[in-house]
Amino acid sequence: MRIGLLTEGGYPYVSGDARLWCDRLVRGLARHEFRVYALSRSLRQEDEGWMPLPPQVTRVRTAPLWTAVDDGAAHGRDLHGRRARRRFTEAYADLARAVCEGGAAEGRASRSRGACANGCAEDGVNGCTGDCASARPSGRTGDYGDDRQADRFGNALYALADLAREEGGLGSALRSEGALRVWERACRTPGTVRTAHGARVGELLAVARHVERALRPLSLDWYEDAELGAVDLCHATAGGSAALPALLARHFSGVPLLVTEYGVPLRTHYLATADAPPAVRALLASFHGRLAAEVYRRAARITPGNAHVRRWQEHCGADRAKLRTVYPGMEASRFAEVVADVAEGAGRAERAERAEPAETSAPRRSEPGGAARRAAGAAATTGGTAEREAFEREAFKRETAEREAAERESAAHESASGAGDTLVWVGRVEPAKDLVSLLHAFAEVRAHVPTARLRIVGTAAGAEGRAYLEHCEHLAARLFPDDGHEDTRPCGDRPVSFEEAGAPDAPDLAAVYAAGAVVVLSSVVEGFPVSLVEAMFCGRATVSTDVGAVVEVIGGTGLVVPPREPAALARACVALLRDPARRRRLGEAARARALELFTVEQNVMAFDGLYLDVVSHSPRRRVLVDDRGAPLPFGTPAEARLPGNWTGSRRPLRRAPLWASDTTTPPAAPAQRPEPVGEGAAR
Repeated sequence: MRIGLLTEGGYPYVSGDARLWCDRLVRGLARHEFRVYALSRSLRQEDEGWMPLPPQVTRVRTAPLWTAVDDGAAHGRDLHGRRARRRFTEAYADLARAVCEGGAAEGRASRSRGACANGCAEDGVNGCTGDCASARPSGRTGDYGDDRQADRFGNALYALADLAREEGGLGSALRSEGALRVWERACRTPGTVRTAHGARVGELLAVARHVERALRPLSLDWYEDAELGAVDLCHATAGGSAALPALLARHFSGVPLLVTEYGVPLRTHYLATADAPPAVRALLASFHGRLAAEVYRRAARITPGNAHVRRWQEHCGADRAKLRTVYPGMEASRFAEVVADVAEGAGRAERAERAEPAETSAPRRSEPGGAARRAAGAAATTGGTAEREAFEREAFKRETAEREAAERESAAHESASGAGDTLVWVGRVEPAKDLVSLLHAFAEVRAHVPTARLRIVGTAAGAEGRAYLEHCEHLAARLFPDDGHEDTRPCGDRPVSFEEAGAPDAPDLAAVYAAGAVVVLSSVVEGFPVSLVEAMFCGRATVSTDVGAVVEVIGGTGLVVPPREPAALARACVALLRDPARRRRLGEAARARALELFTVEQNVMAFDGLYLDVVSHSPRRRVLVDDRGAPLPFGTPAEARLPGNWTGSRRPLRRAPLWASDTTTPPAAPAQRPEPVGEGAAR
């Protein structure tokens, strides 16, 4: 079948979100034809080029969401004629009123005045925006699912889409003075969100600019019969603007829609506007909530990446009957060497438990106390009680000595490799990862385990991340004076070491996980914990905070503590450092769980089944008409199911906007980037 794959800020570009799993999905489903429709987020992303594309990708169309060109011709023709301008004003006014009258944001504001009990980021309009228990939706259908407002928003959106298709785009209408007046009138209408009543002109300008960027896909020419109108299924890899073209393809051509979300776009917008005025936050929250509700309402299937995302989707009005959880697929083969070392260590530990001697004359240790019972049984057949007790004492001493020798051998191996007392943290360095709490927790760990070491491996995310990394390095220097900046000892000999993932002298992430006894995650905000899954593939025990999808991912194979509690984090780490047998059991269970749930194979198989399910329940019925508008029997030949444009179009194709690319082949000389060192280091 033909799949229209819609992305925003990711595939097929070499940088961005969801590029890896999209590439694995496309390569894993070689029997399907894929047409990629991508929205880029920055000029740098476009300059870096594309990933190598497999042959099943037959067409790629791109368009930027980052441009700020004021020339109306760059975004489609301006609207000419009073009728077209009146239609735009009416439709845009309906959309603005649906946004302003949204009751969800105001309801949350009235319920969440003051600071969050868990210390998360406080949102004066929408309450806590972190991942604590109080920020998690309850699972009920949210206010965004109100039928009256949803119909009003959807009808206005499709009216704008119809106008854009007829006029060749909306041009500068979305950024015009008339659009600003529409927002002013909508904010003064009775029933408007209370926070928006006092919105100033500058705040409404910010809202209008944001909405214009989000609605920019309305002016694209992707919805013609030869484009998205020719596919059997649209698969949007994210909500928001990425799903908008798929929503319009369903509106114009009846193409069924599948939406996949591994993050929470609505929460992302909440956090992105943390410093915005309250009126801007309220209006943008309502807009994105309405858009998400419309996407969920029209989708044939919705695939959240975990239960945390699923709760947010239900809160925004998603029908539970449409939801199918599909975990991200990750490559497990790159950790095969680590698994071999784990198996060797497990065999060594098993010998420690069973204490099997090399000599065949020694008693077997197939079960605890087996030698003693066999010796006692032999004595019972040949002698009395005294001889039986002597045999039991001798067998017990021999078992104890052999077990202690095997345990010393295992401990010596861990000590030589440095894994016996090393904590490992892998991820993107930013305040949400709460490395400050991790460093304070490690100070308590050192008080109980003086030989413990902490390796922090990751990359700083932007200027804020670099500043946070510098702050953490200074804090580590104060907490552990022997680990100052002037320390010239190797990283393995320092209490705390900071290593940049992907640096020329940095070890491979598989080696990093192999060198650690326990992998730690200290985040206060987390989506899908990629680093924990990588640690599970390596058979490592984990200690993590209860945020996002952490508990769902690790199941019962790791220890979980509340966020922002260094003492609890330290106690959990000390407990595992002091109990190698428990670490081994948790690591083996974690690897088994990861191989069952989080591999590329299970992800590809799940989507292949979903594609067939959606198409079987929502088949495309292409009805062609003649010049008089009457249905044309047998107008769709069998060749229409084959790749390529075998059939004509019902209406002439309009010229693409200047800002949208009509590229069908990769850009000339795309920039080459090294393979990613690991998904966890970038999350």
